[in-house]
Amino acid sequence: MARIDLGDITLEVREDGDTSGAPLVFANSLGTDLRLWDKIVPRLPKGLRIIRYDMRGHGGSDCPPGPYSMGQLVRDAEMMLDHLSIRECAFVGLSIGGMVAQGLAVKRLDQVRALVLSNTAAKIGQPAMWQERIAAAQAGGVEALADPTMERWFTRVFRASDELPFWRAMMTSQRAEGFIGCMHAISGTDFYTPTSGLRLPALGIAGSDDGSTPPDLVRETIDLIPGSEFHLIRRAGHLPCVDQPEEYARVLTDFLHRTGHIANSA
Repeated sequence: MARIDLGDITLEVREDGDTSGAPLVFANSLGTDLRLWDKIVPRLPKGLRIIRYDMRGHGGSDCPPGPYSMGQLVRDAEMMLDHLSIRECAFVGLSIGGMVAQGLAVKRLDQVRALVLSNTAAKIGQPAMWQERIAAAQAGGVEALADPTMERWFTRVFRASDELPFWRAMMTSQRAEGFIGCMHAISGTDFYTPTSGLRLPALGIAGSDDGSTPPDLVRETIDLIPGSEFHLIRRAGHLPCVDQPEEYARVLTDFLHRTGHIANSA
């Protein structure tokens, strides 16, 4: 784990795998930190340089005063990759991380050679919905949003498991200012036009029981990119890397092989 000073912000970054391998970058959802990918990293093949980071206002990264813009979040990722001298990565973004992925690919195609848009969309929700959640968090902190968020994120079966308290605690441990700042960024984002101009290998991943970004919304977004692929993970919610990690890792690995990001095994 390392903290990388990018000038106006310091981000918490973790690298795993092969330092000289093909770069694979993960960007988290709202209310989670880089541990979101803990079940996926060990299931990935060798030969990858795996980079995870905490978005501004989340985890171990700085939490500057909000509100934040999507442009700031994209720039954070861009500066981090420049700092690490990363070009032509495969970038996996989940939820707000998928919005960052779209914005980064539009801005810096030299940095992104393949895109995985997981449980995300070009536009998520409406400003009025986000304003209600922002007001609730301003009044009662992140805790005020925790229970309805767990219902949107996870299937009934997962919510009955002993894993749920960990994810609820991760969400409520996030600083309210950072959480609210990122909600402002989502509220102000509509990437339908820029994303429709992308021309690169792209995979959309959806969870059948996702209450935040339903499968049809994910499919609508990934279909904006010609030649893209779509995969539905059944019995999965908004974070299929958590509740269906085996399938998630397999689908991701197959995509990395098909795009030539990593060589096929002999």
